[in-house]
Amino acid sequence: MMDRRSLILGGAALSSSTALKAFALAEPTVDLPFANGDRPLVAYPGKRPLIRLTSRPPQLETPFHVFDEGPLTPNDAFFVRYHLADIPLSIDPDTYRLSVGGKVERPQSISLQELKSAFEPVEIVAVAQCSGNSRGFFDPRVGGGQLANGAMGNARWRGVPLKALLEKAGMQAGARQVTFNGLDQPVSPQTPDFVKALDIDHARDGEVMVAYEMNGQELPWLNGYPVRLIVPGYYATYWVKHLSEIRVVDEVWDGFWMKTAYRIADNDCACTEPGQAVRSSVPIKRLNVRSFMTNLSHGARIKAHTETLVRGIAFDGGYGIAAVLFSSDGGRSWMETKLGKDLGRYSFREWTIPVRLEKGEHELKVCAINRIGQTQPLSSLWNPQGYMRNSVESARVIAQ
Repeated sequence: MMDRRSLILGGAALSSSTALKAFALAEPTVDLPFANGDRPLVAYPGKRPLIRLTSRPPQLETPFHVFDEGPLTPNDAFFVRYHLADIPLSIDPDTYRLSVGGKVERPQSISLQELKSAFEPVEIVAVAQCSGNSRGFFDPRVGGGQLANGAMGNARWRGVPLKALLEKAGMQAGARQVTFNGLDQPVSPQTPDFVKALDIDHARDGEVMVAYEMNGQELPWLNGYPVRLIVPGYYATYWVKHLSEIRVVDEVWDGFWMKTAYRIADNDCACTEPGQAVRSSVPIKRLNVRSFMTNLSHGARIKAHTETLVRGIAFDGGYGIAAVLFSSDGGRSWMETKLGKDLGRYSFREWTIPVRLEKGEHELKVCAINRIGQTQPLSSLWNPQGYMRNSVESARVIAQ
């Protein structure tokens, strides 16, 4: 468990301005590749040094080189995203309870031990990605956290199917949605509580999960201990941390975080032209298809006329990756890469390709295609919230 003192020390929340300046000078930093991209690297409890966007609540981005370590993102490097600043600083696993109520026949109050012992456990490998991942690259720039590409991670989750919990409670006729609330709270009474909702058929599809383990260990505190919601294939805004309350409702939930926030343009590209208003919107839902190079970045230098193995990852919202294409000439020609082991349709899929480059500068590009033919746009599709960026990634490298 974590107490207030360890969290404050880990976050370096110093009250003295003199001490703060002294500490800031000692902090290692990273310069993200967009305007005002200088960020400190900070080690919070249970985490290796991560890129800090805000300290209250902690918002931490994974340094991108971590994704070259393997298809599963280590727990201590997994990104952190909160919406409300009053996050729980201590939770007693012996007294913790998950309530299941609302339009149900048998309201439940389930202990952590019961979750682990009274239900058949399931596992799934799935990507959690913040809706605003890569927001810092939008042009024109948009409001919100200016993230690079590290607000994502892939893990093996273990827990209880939400379907089993709903069946134990017995849903009443007329149920339309299920809502989810966690132990984090707003600091101001004017701030709406962070409550998310899923349609009833989605909630009981057998894949949505209440997870208590991540990569074979209990959940890290900052990733939702003791349990969090896992919604495979959906943006992580739905993956409620420190889950404490599940409610079945007979209406479409109209709370702020569904009705007003996390909404996208209701069109095929979820995009609009800068300066134009969004005429109609819908809640953000499924991840779109993406791919990245993980061992080469902009400005990298490699040996000319020597075979170099380029590595990367690709993923989508659950249809599965069919192919990853690679270009070493700025997109004039493309080659198919070799896909790595398939860990499941919601997981990162590794890819590799050997290349041999002449001396000089080369623009490398990578583009994924999923199993229903969806692919990445060559240029970024803009929206005022900075959501869902998934354009083809490029890196200029020098062979010498």
